[in-house]
Amino acid sequence: MAAVESGTCERPADMAAVKCLSSSAPLALRIVAECPVSKARACVLTLPHGPVNTPVFMPVGTQGTLKGITVDQLEDLGCQICLGNTYHLGMRPGPELIEKASGLHGFMNWRRNLLTDSGGFQMVSLVELSEVTEEGVMFRSPYDGKEILLTPEQSIAIQNSLGSDIMMQLDDVVSSTVTGPRVEEAMHRSVRWLDRCITANKNPHRQNLFAIIQGGLNVGLRKACLDEMTKRDVPGFAIGGLSGGEEKDDFWKMVTLSTDHLPREKPRYLMGVGYFLKIPFFFS
Repeated sequence: MAAVESGTCERPADMAAVKCLSSSAPLALRIVAECPVSKARACVLTLPHGPVNTPVFMPVGTQGTLKGITVDQLEDLGCQICLGNTYHLGMRPGPELIEKASGLHGFMNWRRNLLTDSGGFQMVSLVELSEVTEEGVMFRSPYDGKEILLTPEQSIAIQNSLGSDIMMQLDDVVSSTVTGPRVEEAMHRSVRWLDRCITANKNPHRQNLFAIIQGGLNVGLRKACLDEMTKRDVPGFAIGGLSGGEEKDDFWKMVTLSTDHLPREKPRYLMGVGYFLKIPFFFS
């Protein structure tokens, strides 16, 4: 999620209404305040394990734990949502064991909300260990060298076993500094994979599947992705494919373009933002 930009804000006329985002989504969003100039906003996002006040910075528990802090300490700090990684948790300890522990909440002994990434980012971070095809991503395990195919269906199956409150679609991720035909290929494939993820989700009444907007730094491709993905009735959207080394002016242009075209009544998640001082300039 992202944060509220400083400035004069006004309360929208519908602020008292809690908007359910689809007939079946286990999620509701209430816009508390919104700046008419910057479009920054403060919201309350209600998920199966409680409310989340946005803008919010999600601490990352990649393998089901945050380094150097316990879940009790995290709860005492007021954390309402944290993040786990499907690729790493799927590798070890594996979805079967976590499902036996009543999902990732039980495995972590965490009573509040969880978001799980799909494993798509590992296409960039583990690029030397992966190969992308239309079927999915073939990874070579960094632990034992074994080849593992991660498809959109498999990513969602793992996330269903983890039981996260927000699941991310598997997208075709390329570095933000890449240009040319590969960016267009990844954008169109991400749209096709979104449809496969929607079909594969066995828990749409308990878990929220977010789409991820791709298109690199190309205005036309990002608009095309926005046009296609917003046709799908998903509970929320993420802005992906950024924070990979691009110039900050280019970063802001793509964020602004995306927020201009995303549905106002649905939550927005700006992915890959890791510096606290940047948060006041983002949108929830």
